[in-house]
Amino acid sequence: MYWLFLLMSLAAMAVALRTTSMALMVVSLLAALALLIAWIMGWYSARAGSSDTSGRGMIDPVELHRLREQAAARKAAEHQSPTASQEPRDGI
Repeated sequence: MYWLFLLMSLAAMAVALRTTSMALMVVSLLAALALLIAWIMGWYSARAGSSDTSGRGMIDPVELHRLREQAAARKAAEHQSPTASQEPRDGI
């Protein structure tokens, strides 16, 4: 419920804008800043905590090796026939 910090920060900002007392305005602005920082930290921890750390998104070494071999083969194919990609097409 970190979003409540954002609502409270907006309320504190509204109090700071509406008040005529300098002391209340300073306190409200500091409270708004602190609540905004608390909201950012809560939002970040919720986003970082929701990421999957079980390792399902990681590539195993065999798959990584296969992908590197494919990239190397693709690069070698580009170097062997560079003119094929530079030929103009008819009708364009």
